[in-house]
Amino acid sequence: MAEGAVGTCPQVFVVDSQASYVAMPNEKRSRWAREGQRLLLFLVGLSVLGLLIEGCLIYSLYQKTEALSLCRFHHLCQNLSSPATVGHKIGSPSSQIGSKEIPKLWMQTQQRPFAHLQGASNPKGENNVVQWELFGEAITKNMTYAKGLLTIQQEGYYYLYSKVELNPTAKCKLIQHNVMKNTSAYDKPIELMKSRSKHCWTQKPSNEQPSGLDDLWSSFLAGIFHLQSGDQIYVTLDKIQEMHPGPKENFMGAFMIFP
Repeated sequence: MAEGAVGTCPQVFVVDSQASYVAMPNEKRSRWAREGQRLLLFLVGLSVLGLLIEGCLIYSLYQKTEALSLCRFHHLCQNLSSPATVGHKIGSPSSQIGSKEIPKLWMQTQQRPFAHLQGASNPKGENNVVQWELFGEAITKNMTYAKGLLTIQQEGYYYLYSKVELNPTAKCKLIQHNVMKNTSAYDKPIELMKSRSKHCWTQKPSNEQPSGLDDLWSSFLAGIFHLQSGDQIYVTLDKIQEMHPGPKENFMGAFMIFP
């Protein structure tokens, strides 16, 4: 054959099945697996610890809520208006077991000063200072009352309140209801709260019998104030002679909310 007819020899590729390859040692892979397991166990333990803490907090909150619920129905908590009777019951042998059920929160609350005074049959005092009486549901604790003045014995923030009811006889009258404070820091009384209202008497038809309660007018004042030991709280009322007497219709009080 001619030389030009001879074809090019094909190239042959040989695959070596015995060729070596890079592989991760078994020791290194097992080390990474152990580290992953440790991290997973740490995360699981952390989750369990969080659940335990959350459970403790929920249980503590449940105990406080249950204690308040028990106090609401406990006979000692209901005798708040008679602390002397409560003390007698606690000391008696028949109530030694029951007294242990009083929640600590209730005992701490009873140490705070408070007072509730009721309207007197003759409420008129000097300079229109309303007079009160200590009877029925009225009570004072760690406070003193005399001649319309409620004296603070312990410094703190107090919630003060007062309500009066009047039955004006004139056609129109401007009535002013004040809660005042005497303090050693000032020479003059300090006005804490004030209510002013012009109340007019309602003309009734001649054929209608007056009930005596149609023109009753009431005023309520309340607020939170910082009081010092020795401060005196009292109520003044213009047209005090028109005050409608009654212990439920007229009252004033104070109780400490923060020492």
